[in-house]
Amino acid sequence: MLIRRSLVDFLRFLQDIVKSRHLIFALTKNDVMSRYIGSSLGFVWAFVHPLLTVLILWFVFEIGFRSKPVGNFPFILWLSSGMVPWFFLSDSIASGTHSVIEKSFLVQKIVFRVSTLPLIKILSALIIHLFFVVLLLVLFVLHGHSLPPTAMQIVYYLAAGCLFVLGVTWMTSALIVFLRDIGPVIGIVLQFGFWLTPIFWSMDLVPTQYQMIIKLNPVYYIIEGYRDSLIGQVWFWEHRMLTMYFWGFTVLLLIAGALLFRRLRPHFADVL
Repeated sequence: MLIRRSLVDFLRFLQDIVKSRHLIFALTKNDVMSRYIGSSLGFVWAFVHPLLTVLILWFVFEIGFRSKPVGNFPFILWLSSGMVPWFFLSDSIASGTHSVIEKSFLVQKIVFRVSTLPLIKILSALIIHLFFVVLLLVLFVLHGHSLPPTAMQIVYYLAAGCLFVLGVTWMTSALIVFLRDIGPVIGIVLQFGFWLTPIFWSMDLVPTQYQMIIKLNPVYYIIEGYRDSLIGQVWFWEHRMLTMYFWGFTVLLLIAGALLFRRLRPHFADVL
């Protein structure tokens, strides 16, 4: 019964997105611009931090530790193909967690569907992410690597990442209204997630008996998916078991997130 209600609520959520698409796009644009109001460089800051992070890691591991190319691909390409999706996922989760308390004035609006607030944060991060995806593709071409047919499935992995993050942020954005400690906890989890996910280190370094534990992390599916698309040239359906696990986990997460948000939503106004 609870699952059925959650599915019905999710379908209504999709209908409201279509009906309110102009408002959602306007709020997304406003969210992107409001982050950098008052700074001299403005919107440019959205790209400075990720670029500097990639350059620092590249310098440390390729110049400092002299990391070897992964397969026939330079380390910078292999690293960037993992960092780009991580930036999107981490930024979406961090900002989506605070989406409800940041827009507390909208909670009082009866006609506004508050559950779209995490989605607005995801779309905001998506705008920046698309720029980095294009930059990543250009890097591959500049290094003399033609884009394989599997590159088109980045769209699939991006959609998978959006749904995964939506489920996470429905839960965290609802909980943080009542437990403000959720914010720092999410920050710590993302820190651990970065180092425990094979973003700048190869899965080959992990003993075989422990690799399955790493693969239980849903973020692994997205990160490796980008690399499979651009480097490994592997279609997502070739990882049958991993794909089934990811979507099973993500669907359950969406249902749990929708149910939790629906239960806590009536009490938001009492706390905010």
